[in-house]
Parts: sequence; structure tokens; C-alpha cells
Amino acid sequence: MAGKLSLYYIIAMMRISRAVVLILVALAATVGCSNGGSLFRQYEYEEDIYLALDGTATVYVNSSVPALNALRGTALDASPSARFDRDAVKKFYTAPVTHVTQVSQSRRSGRRFVHVRLNVDDVRRLGATAPFQWSRYEFRRDGDQDLYRQTVGAPAAKNADTTSWTGNELVAFRLHLPSKITYHTNNAGVDNYMRGNILLWEQPLTARLKGVPLLLDARMQTESILYRTLMLFGVMFLVVAATFAIVIVAVLRSGKKKGPGV
Repeated sequence: MAGKLSLYYIIAMMRISRAVVLILVALAATVGCSNGGSLFRQYEYEEDIYLALDGTATVYVNSSVPALNALRGTALDASPSARFDRDAVKKFYTAPVTHVTQVSQSRRSGRRFVHVRLNVDDVRRLGATAPFQWSRYEFRRDGDQDLYRQTVGAPAAKNADTTSWTGNELVAFRLHLPSKITYHTNNAGVDNYMRGNILLWEQPLTARLKGVPLLLDARMQTESILYRTLMLFGVMFLVVAATFAIVIVAVLRSGKKKGPGV
């Protein structure tokens, strides 16, 4: 009897834990919607930087071929029927400080899109490479915090083929920072979203083509979120294990007091 009761308690605890997880997922989805649904926006050009505390980074670039030609000065064939030149894209993004790990393509709204993933040895040297030369990067200690600052300037001097654009296209710069954010600029107005340790700056493609400056400025704690998360999970695991142990001991003692056959 005591064994059955303990099993029931364990199953009940598992159901409660699952319910808590589902509630947290629902809350995260609600936050995403309250922030304007930015998670599901589509961009003509997008840079994603996953920064580490040692200055290394992983960068993702997602761009239509026309936008890449206009903004970064590539000479890729923008025709929807053109062959995708993977080697040319990889060569463009390869530099002493960058290491391309993936190049792929997709299609949207009648345009070919390029998707590039690369590892960066030092984000502070990223501006010395052709694909990211329009930006100046800073990453340094500022008192008891770490400072990241990126100033995005003028695009490559090249005429844009605007025939496939409606004028409503957006450009995005997203930062995934390694620790808790204590401050960030809001120069992009209401479209500067913050979700956890992720910051997003948006700009109309028309403004980016004109070279309207964009400042990405953030301060963060010097301790990694991953370290704090692992510590939190460790504490939670110990609490849950202790709770299970207390429940099981209580059930077993209750069975002994009632005696056999009760």
C-alpha cells in the first residue's frame, strides 16, 4: 500500500512539473506577442551576433541577393533563375578573423535569399572585413560591467536594384548577449525589442540604403548567463530531489504506523 501511495505522489509531482513548464512556455509566447511579434518578422537583410564574454562570436547573415549587392557591394546575380554561387558567397565572407561554417539559400517573394553562418575570433576586428566594414565594433570592460557598442554607417557605394521592393522592407541587427543586460540604447524607437538577453534594432531598408547611422549600445554583467542558469538548475534539482525524498519517507512512515493489512 505504501509503495502505491509513493508512486501516486511521484506521478502527481511529475504532472505538476509538466504543468509549470507549459505555463512558462505560454508566458514566453505571450511576451513575444506583446513585443510586436518581432520573432516572426521577415527582413530583407539581417545580422545576428551571438557574443561570448571572451570576445569570440558566431554571426548569422540572412539577406536577399539584391539587398546584399546593394548594401555590402557583392556582385551576385540577382535573377531568381540564376545559379546559386555558394563558392562566391563563402569567399566573400572568409577572412583571417572569420571562418565560414555554413552557406545556404532559400526563396521568398520571388527573390533568392542567402544564409551564412561564420565564427569570429575577435568581434572587435570584425569591422576590418569587407562584409562588416560598415560597422565599428567595441567590446571592453567599463567599470564593473562589459560594454558592447556597434555603430553601423553607410552601405557599400553601389546603386540598388529596387524593382523587386515595395518600400516597406526592413533591415535588422540582433544581439544575443552572454550575460544579463543592465542598459541598452533605444535609438530605434518602439521597434527596439528586448527579450531576455536578446536585443533587436530595426531600420527601414530605405534608410539603410541612405546610410542613416544606427547605434547598437549595451551594457551587461560580467558573469555568464549560462553559469547562472546552471547554478539555478542545480539548486532546483536539489530542491526537487529533497522534496521527493521527504514525500517518500513520509509515505513509508505512514504505512508502517498503520501496520500491515490496513
